[in-house]
Amino acid sequence: MDKRYFASVQLRSGSLIRSSKEYFEAYQQVVAALPHSAIERAIVELLRAYEEEKTVFVFGNGGSAALASHFVCDLGKGTVIGNNGHKRFRAMALTDNLPLITAWANDSCYEEIFAEQIENFVTAGDLAFAISGSGNSPNVLRALQVARDAHATTIGLTGFKGGRIKSLCDVCVTIPSDNMQIIEDLHLSVAHAMFSVIRQRISESVAVQPLAARAAAD
Repeated sequence: MDKRYFASVQLRSGSLIRSSKEYFEAYQQVVAALPHSAIERAIVELLRAYEEEKTVFVFGNGGSAALASHFVCDLGKGTVIGNNGHKRFRAMALTDNLPLITAWANDSCYEEIFAEQIENFVTAGDLAFAISGSGNSPNVLRALQVARDAHATTIGLTGFKGGRIKSLCDVCVTIPSDNMQIIEDLHLSVAHAMFSVIRQRISESVAVQPLAARAAAD
């Protein structure tokens, strides 16, 4: 690798990582400072969307695009528990329709690839879940603005100091790090934490429903 590569890594990551031990020591420091209150608020909003049968739109670029698809998979399939099969998360990853993304990018501009998709579906009370390591991706910001204009709830998952995404979000979970790789690692961990809590709360709700029905019959 040439020196320019290492210089770019240093600029992007805040400091050079010379060993796996250094990486995970930095990782542990960020884990200890995670914004749990914001994560819990995001969980509450996601559960609200589920209970009200509103649609959750998830989107991001690069690694964040992969996480958008992953998170929608968890929400859409992983929360189907026992007797709640009739009620499911209405979740859509705006990263999954590649022909539509390239059509908007080619015929309009890349900044509109998520905004134009969300424009087709979003209604008041829906939830736009934006993932951006920097918090400054123009296409993510544009989609959030469309969601806000439609009176949807907006959630951001970001890093560094939050970026411009903070001003467009009702809830913003900011990973307190300037290392993009650690930010992306913890974006996945936060998404899994939110999914795990949501699944447990739905499971507890499903378990209570038969008891309530029997009590009403007595």
